[in-house]
Amino acid sequence: MHYHSEGKIPQKRHTQFRQPNGTLYSEELFSTEGFHDKYSILYHINPPTRITQVGDPIDVAPVKASNKELKHRCLNGFKVAPVDDYLESRKVVLFNNDCRMSLAAPKTGTRDYYFKNADCDEVIFIHKGSGTLQTNYGILKFSYGDYVVVPRGTIYQINFDTEDNRLLIVESTAPITTPQRYRSEYGQLMEHSPFCERDIVKPTLPEPIDERGNFKFFIKKKDKLYPYEYLDHPFDVVGWDGYHYPYIFSIHNFEPITGRVHQPPPVHQTFDTKGFVICSFVPRLYDYHPLSIPAPYFHSNIDSDEVLYYVDGDFMSRKHVEQGMITLHPGGIPHGPHPGTIEKSIGAKGTEELAVMVDTFSPLFMTKDAVSIEDPSYYKSWLD
Repeated sequence: MHYHSEGKIPQKRHTQFRQPNGTLYSEELFSTEGFHDKYSILYHINPPTRITQVGDPIDVAPVKASNKELKHRCLNGFKVAPVDDYLESRKVVLFNNDCRMSLAAPKTGTRDYYFKNADCDEVIFIHKGSGTLQTNYGILKFSYGDYVVVPRGTIYQINFDTEDNRLLIVESTAPITTPQRYRSEYGQLMEHSPFCERDIVKPTLPEPIDERGNFKFFIKKKDKLYPYEYLDHPFDVVGWDGYHYPYIFSIHNFEPITGRVHQPPPVHQTFDTKGFVICSFVPRLYDYHPLSIPAPYFHSNIDSDEVLYYVDGDFMSRKHVEQGMITLHPGGIPHGPHPGTIEKSIGAKGTEELAVMVDTFSPLFMTKDAVSIEDPSYYKSWLD
């Protein structure tokens, strides 16, 4: 991300910066890759370290299903039942050492506690619902189609406007970035990128909250939730600056790249990490070669597992697609359009499909929660 500043900061970092009463503000450097990668510096009214109580950890490690078959799979995501609490609503369905993919249908948010994921960066895709993410960097208002990108270690509360919410949450053990090929040597998104800095929504810092109390936290570390209580309100930041902060990018602002013939999946790439990429399939015109076949060709993704999360629209290469459906096409076996869809696509001018794709470079494991919503006959759907 590019440089951004909010609130009040001193002219020089690591120098005296005093409150109106003469006491120093507490400077906090925030970075997740040591001291050599991007970072931000935050200025607190109170020290961010005053813990009053620590509780016993809660194990939240995903439970791997004992399913051994190598086959294509389909999960009916909207069968995940709504749950009142935000953290309890997050159900991991697919995972490996690099990522966790969860479905969630929270009715409420985190009104009486704060959450920090110290394991992973998070991408929270808003399929249904709207609301507010309040962080120590400020406030972000989200709605349908938003990717809410939260760097690990960010303290946040999330709250929704109604009880009807559906989320896809992708966690990454490595930093989530924009693809290097979209950026110049100076870090600026280039002309051929499918989005630019104007599309990035940054947090707005409200007035700081200077309060004492017993502020309840859940900190996720090594697949455990650690309950903490802090003396000071976490949103006491008067200002910050840097390159490291939560932000929103809407899938509706992704500009599709098209061509005379069918374009490969990398043209849809939106984010990348060391262990996987995230792509956005959005409404677009089809190929314009006179003999083009809009439907994708059959392909063998030998070195990656391909996950597609269906959001909205009519998918010309798939039959019986529903909102919230997840397909997993594991590396090692080919996949592609369903029977009849190739011929049907010829002559079509465009598509209104909307989907999120995650391609992982290591095999994914299903969880018991995934098995409970699986369509076990999906692997036969290529039969006439």
